[in-house]
Formats: sequence, structure tokens, C-alpha cells
Amino acid sequence: MRVKRGVAASKRRKNLLQHAKGFKWRRKSHYRAAKEALAHAWSYAYRDRRTKKQDKRRLWQAKINAASRTLGIPYSRFIASLKRESVELDRKILSDLAENNPSVFESVVKEVTK
Repeated sequence: MRVKRGVAASKRRKNLLQHAKGFKWRRKSHYRAAKEALAHAWSYAYRDRRTKKQDKRRLWQAKINAASRTLGIPYSRFIASLKRESVELDRKILSDLAENNPSVFESVVKEVTK
């Protein structure tokens, strides 16, 4: 008996084109172009989910460095003194304190550099 696969193929193509919704030009409506565009898009998304974490950490370090230098201590010495004093505040929290609560950040700096 002959197996007709048109329905399955159409469903597969339709599903892929739905993922390409919002793309520009041919890539949103032509199967072959959409397939290639999605392959790139998904690989970039996978890569950048990891890169995002690195970027955030760099931003936190820059904020902490800027705030700690205004108080007279560079970033590296500040982090080293945090570790020495066993202060368990991570960079995300420290950068938030430096940006939104400078007085609290200043008290943390004074506590670890006494």
C-alpha cells in the first residue's frame, strides 16, 4: 500500500514557518530560507544565553569598581578584603547596593577595610 506523506510534510513546514514569524523578507514565508535563518537564530540564542551571564557579571564588576573607587579602594582590593572578612555578598547584590543604596555600600566598604 502506498503511504502518502503530504500531510506530515505540510505540518512540518507550517510549524517551521510559524517559528520564523517576524523575520524579514523571504525568510518568513519561504521554507528553505526560513529553515536556514532559524538554524542561525537558534544557535545564536543558545550561545547568547551563556554570554548574557558573562555580560551581567562584567557590568556588576564595573559598577562595584566605580563605586568603590569613589570611596578610595580599587575593585580588586575590595573583593579581596570581602573574601578575607568572609562577607557573603555576591557581585549582583553589591552592584545593586552601589547603585541604589550608596550609604549601605559605603558601610560595607568601611566594615571590610577597617
